[in-house]
Amino acid sequence: MTTIAPDTTPTALAPPTVIGLDTSLTATGIASSRGWCQIIGYQKARTKDPGITQLPHPQRREALHELLHAITDWIGRPDLAVLELPAPSRSGGGAHERGWLWWQVYNHCAALEIPIGLMTPNHRMQYATGKGAATKNLIVDAVARRFPTWPTNGDDNAADAVILMAAGRDWLGHPITDLPKTHRAALDKATWPTLPGDPR
Repeated sequence: MTTIAPDTTPTALAPPTVIGLDTSLTATGIASSRGWCQIIGYQKARTKDPGITQLPHPQRREALHELLHAITDWIGRPDLAVLELPAPSRSGGGAHERGWLWWQVYNHCAALEIPIGLMTPNHRMQYATGKGAATKNLIVDAVARRFPTWPTNGDDNAADAVILMAAGRDWLGHPITDLPKTHRAALDKATWPTLPGDPR
């Protein structure tokens, strides 16, 4: 996947820079309004290595910190970061580790005073398709049609990040493309920060 250097603080005349983040242990999707996507996840050294949640705790801790640093290196200093909220009902292993990673990414943005927007998976799907439930294929197709500049290569994690990023740009008053009201209704349901001088 094509990548470029992480974002730095934009100039006053530049449009706002927004980062979308869909955190995951194996495939965190990151998308920037500057036109790039990136997938970052725990990489096994050998095919027989256990997954990150099966590592002994000392190695697991080290692997989680390495993953966190790999993700935060790409965030830069955007005007807004939009994170997908964890789904409490999500099944499968690694809930403890996924929760730690999400909060650490959140803490990183907060420590840098990056405004943070939050969207549930359903709100993200609604912004993409106009409905609060959609398959991964529908999300990927929607991103390919409406946001073709972003090279997701069909990866649903990258597509999710693009949607989060695009929703943030839209909320800031700089939509990347025109969307129907049914899609944009998701913005009213999301959680947005209070920006300095913003009367909203």
